[in-house]
Amino acid sequence: MRTVDEWKAVLRAALKEAMRTRNTQATAALRATLAAIDNAEAADLSVAPAAVLGGFAGSAGGLGSGEVARLVLTPEAVRAVVDREVQERRDAVALYTQLGRTDEARAVQAQLEVLLAL
Repeated sequence: MRTVDEWKAVLRAALKEAMRTRNTQATAALRATLAAIDNAEAADLSVAPAAVLGGFAGSAGGLGSGEVARLVLTPEAVRAVVDREVQERRDAVALYTQLGRTDEARAVQAQLEVLLAL
């Protein structure tokens, strides 16, 4: 299984290639997947320091005191994010097909194939 850094490197390399070849569907799928991973790593704000009055609105006192560490994902968590992106596209293809919107279904199918190739 890939490490988190390997996942990100593979996705970024594929994104770079998709952008170079102007493959809009691949670019969209890869950007969305990288964004989903970044969102999953977002800091837990429940552990953020409380805001203090004075100075700037909503600021915490002292240099660096308002910083909260990002979450560290496991390789399994990253794989789950990628799997969720794949499932979203499968559902969208099925819905577009059911609605008779073949152009949209083909576009999302292209995105799905990019993610399945990872």
